Amino acid sequence: MMSNLFSVFDPSTSNFNLSLNWISTFLGLMFIPVSMWLTPSRHSMMWDTLLTKLHNEFKILLGVKSINKGGTFLFVSLFSLILFNNSLGLFPYIFTSTSHLTMTLTLALPLWVSFMVFGWINNTKHMFEHLVPQGTPALLMPFMVCIETVSNLIRPGTLAVRLTANMIAGHLLLTLLGNNGPTIMSSLLSTLILAQILLLILESAVAVIQAYVFAVLTTLYSSEVN
Repeated sequence: MMSNLFSVFDPSTSNFNLSLNWISTFLGLMFIPVSMWLTPSRHSMMWDTLLTKLHNEFKILLGVKSINKGGTFLFVSLFSLILFNNSLGLFPYIFTSTSHLTMTLTLALPLWVSFMVFGWINNTKHMFEHLVPQGTPALLMPFMVCIETVSNLIRPGTLAVRLTANMIAGHLLLTLLGNNGPTIMSSLLSTLILAQILLLILESAVAVIQAYVFAVLTTLYSSEVN
């Protein structure tokens, strides 16, 4: 039963289908009509408003008062990519790449490594200061260095696992409820459908929140090395 339950996350095994699974990562771009990029519309204005708000928030997190949208482009794009994948994964028969550590680690690890390399090369003194929080007693400094070092090393793992775990948890609940549909009593069928609708709404919110959390934490890690 458990193997069948988790099999919903397995990509297709054939080489052709396997490649199509991961191509679905960029499927969200196909749902953006060309007219949205060329002529203003209500949906494009809403999306532009959202991106502007994200730009302003990321600008504050980066600690820069004046920065153009190019300065936060990486983090806004990261939010958009994860949001598209999380949202499309709620539709039937669409592969959810963000429910796999292969995808989430591919996003988190290179960013974290680049931040660390940039920080240690350009701001070495500042990076050493980060290992010992201000006001730490001299006796605890060796322990704080170890704790802060471990905390830094596990950051890409926690970023990746958090996103993957949240996506898997919601999909498992939806799968469990869906599998019980044929065996449930007809009198409880309406309750099951209502529960699935409510859970789907909750998962839609989780898809947005997790994309936002991933982008915000990545922005914070970037600001710490400057």
